[in-house]
Amino acid sequence: MQARRLSLLDKLIGEADSVMRTITSRGNHAGRPSPSQGHLESELSGPARKHVAGLMRVNHTGEVCAQALYQGQALTAKLPSVRSEMQQAAREEVDHLVWCEERLRELGSRGSYLNPAWYGVSFALGAIAGAIGDKVSLGFVAATEEQVCAHLRDHLKQLPDEDRKSSLILQQMLEDEQRHGDNALEAGGIDFPRPVKGAMTALSLLMTRTSYRI
Repeated sequence: MQARRLSLLDKLIGEADSVMRTITSRGNHAGRPSPSQGHLESELSGPARKHVAGLMRVNHTGEVCAQALYQGQALTAKLPSVRSEMQQAAREEVDHLVWCEERLRELGSRGSYLNPAWYGVSFALGAIAGAIGDKVSLGFVAATEEQVCAHLRDHLKQLPDEDRKSSLILQQMLEDEQRHGDNALEAGGIDFPRPVKGAMTALSLLMTRTSYRI
């Protein structure tokens, strides 16, 4: 039997469901177990635990933005192969989202209150990039993943040596994000010029600084 072709309304309903699951931290399930599974919780001092929670909150917000970005791009991407690539990357980003949520709960903390706003901004940017063209859309993914990898490397340096659980999560996230960026360029994405990347860096810094605290 031939699969029913989804209408625009069907797609919008599906996106609305994804939005609610992402910003409410309910209904998402990781396809892979957390890299921290089976490892004992480390003894962290109060200030260290608060700092780690802040870092993981930033990474959680980054994954909320990644979900929005990929969903926005998949909605407007022109080539089926590009839409499929976006959807596969988004599924892996769900793993990251769930892992960060779990780690925040273990640390006795929560996600950023600003996540709905960051989701909206990222979805709009993704949809615009996809509407411009697949090369731009893929280039935007590559440039975004470059920013994400830089944050992850910095956070890995900041983690207390004894916090093995957070470290394992971030290491696996870094590996996945690097692959997503490389795949986007190999699929035909353009390498954005330095001024564009600079603007993206400024927006990324705003996100990290606010999400760490709020």
